[in-house]
Amino acid sequence: MTQPLVVRPITTDEHLAVVTDRSGSFLQTPAWGTVKSDWSHESLGWFDGAELVGAALVLYRSVPRSRRSLAYLPEGPVLDWALYSTRDITAPLLEHLRGRKVFSVKMGPPVVARRWSAGTLKAGIADDKAYALSDLTPDEVSEAAESVVAALSADGWSRQSSGAGFGDFQPRYVFQVPLAGRTTDDIFSGFNQLWRRNVRKAEKSGVEVAVGGAADLPEFHALYVETAERDRFTPRPLSYFQRMWDAMRAEGRDDRLRLYLARHDGRLLAATTWVKVGTHVWYSYGASSNEGREFRPSNAVQWRMIQDAHGAGAEVYDLRGISDTLDPKDPLFGLIQFKVGTGGEAVEYVGEWDYPLNRLLHKAFTYYMERR
Repeated sequence: MTQPLVVRPITTDEHLAVVTDRSGSFLQTPAWGTVKSDWSHESLGWFDGAELVGAALVLYRSVPRSRRSLAYLPEGPVLDWALYSTRDITAPLLEHLRGRKVFSVKMGPPVVARRWSAGTLKAGIADDKAYALSDLTPDEVSEAAESVVAALSADGWSRQSSGAGFGDFQPRYVFQVPLAGRTTDDIFSGFNQLWRRNVRKAEKSGVEVAVGGAADLPEFHALYVETAERDRFTPRPLSYFQRMWDAMRAEGRDDRLRLYLARHDGRLLAATTWVKVGTHVWYSYGASSNEGREFRPSNAVQWRMIQDAHGAGAEVYDLRGISDTLDPKDPLFGLIQFKVGTGGEAVEYVGEWDYPLNRLLHKAFTYYMERR
């Protein structure tokens, strides 16, 4: 870089090209701005001279009775964080956001900090002295991520996280199954014995997994509400998923968003959504019935999505968030226990960071978020 990076608004096409080329998060696609209808949004580009080298979807949430707003870059901005200094990336962003009367900035740099392989995780779970991922020696540590963390801290950014390892908006820890350079037989062989047995049981029991359409969203949503009642979380309305379907399918057709339905004797037992950007596929939403669990529909639908992701040229299948706990007594332990059976790896990102442009409003907003 021979001159400072410049941040300025870009077109939707320019934005989409950058995110697709870098397999950035689906939360950074222009379509996601449409999905989040209760936020306003803007596409920003990072320019090194005349070259567009990065992009971000910025979501804005206005404060009632104020001209000020919160700016949020979920899992962004998307660019090469190892190529440019952290300050060269963030300084022009903050300058632009000051002009938008932003009081606080939240971003989640898509920079991997550490990785733990399936073997390391299995040994850690078996070790009664390991209670969290941080108790295990990682298989990979990124010096670039350590540099980003140090620079953000030095420049006045603060990292936000709950005690469970979840960011206050997006997870800091995720679980991923590498697909590049592997056959589907390789991937299946990498499953643990229980996962392989459950997939075979689903097949023998007659569980059928099919790709659904927009007309199937109400049935998916009913199952999702059932899941929310069982797992005690607040479900999103059907309109949210219909908006997500329309926006993301318009942006990338069936290659962006798919709905998978697992049935047994015609009864819907599990349903999931599949999102793809570049060579990265995510499992984004899931639902399962209280009945028919003995047929293992959740294993069946995940295996189908992994196979389809591999067939679509994906290099990573991402099962999204996990907790950092390895304690079997922790209610969140089941998240990693289920996902580790796929033979994948736990991945830690550098997390979500806040920067106050107006310290008084930022403090008030932080207080509100801690007690909501």
